[in-house]
Amino acid sequence: MKNTASAHWVGNFKQGKGTISTQSGALKHNPYGFNTRFEGAAGTNPEELIGAAHAGCFTMAFAAMLGEAGFVADAIDTTATVTLEQSGDGFTITAVHLDMSAHINGIDHGKFENIASKAKAGCPVSRLLNARITLDARLEN
Repeated sequence: MKNTASAHWVGNFKQGKGTISTQSGALKHNPYGFNTRFEGAAGTNPEELIGAAHAGCFTMAFAAMLGEAGFVADAIDTTATVTLEQSGDGFTITAVHLDMSAHINGIDHGKFENIASKAKAGCPVSRLLNARITLDARLEN
């Protein structure tokens, strides 16, 4: 299975503007730029999108592992906080913190913690954040 997302950019780093779209159409030409990333303007930014992907992926992995253990959650809510820090002359994503709460009938705390830990380790986005990335780049004239 492969899914795509795309970004389009016009202009320089600080005054330029871009849009982000996804294959599914869930995001279609959503604006992003320096102002949405660093100044809180309306629009999205890469860190927010990574956070959304990680929260969604972890929550699905947790639900799947709960099911394997014979449990079904009434509700699972996950927030991913992505930390972007200045590092030398650039910026680095230094951490992603997942904060999850769930309502699950009949589960004890130890089992809950064990499944949550396994879901964090098994989530494909968690794995990606530690994976090798490839790039094909071409210059068009």
